[in-house]
Amino acid sequence: MSEGRGSTLVQILVVALCLVAFGFAIAAERRRSVGIMLRDERTNETYCSYNSDVATGYGVGAFLFLLSSESLLMGVTKCMCFGRPLTPSGSRAWSIIYFISSWMTFLVAEACLVAGATKNAYHTKYRGMIYAQNFTCETLRKGIFVAGAVFIVATMILNVYYYMYFTEATNTPASHKANRSSSTVGMTGYA
Repeated sequence: MSEGRGSTLVQILVVALCLVAFGFAIAAERRRSVGIMLRDERTNETYCSYNSDVATGYGVGAFLFLLSSESLLMGVTKCMCFGRPLTPSGSRAWSIIYFISSWMTFLVAEACLVAGATKNAYHTKYRGMIYAQNFTCETLRKGIFVAGAVFIVATMILNVYYYMYFTEATNTPASHKANRSSSTVGMTGYA
């Protein structure tokens, strides 16, 4: 994984980590907490009872796998800020575009995963007795983890293109200007 050389291993690891994160996000969506309204016969109080908290763990797992994928790629490319400068070319421009785009989709995906896991955990663990007459059991809205999964796939695709153009921009030799020892204007010296 030396600087300036594209590595198939890096691409495979980034894709694999993103696909695992995608799988966890889909599993979290399918296992969201569902609440049912129950009445305590002794006190005649109505409360919500939620099923298992598996979706929160899946959401956190997706978060961590996506974070490790992004960290791996940014570590290898040195976050495009450190290391050898990129050769001025179209590859450098595309590399910058994909770098910014992948970070934007990464942040949105992570926000969806954290929000979904937090909201799911809140409903599952901390919802207790409620003394209101008419209420419903709040649950996590459908699609939060799916939105995270969609942005995980977008991040994966953008990261692959970013790495491809980054390695192309670091492998391309810089064009050097000719070293001229004398002026080519055609003026002669006056004595």
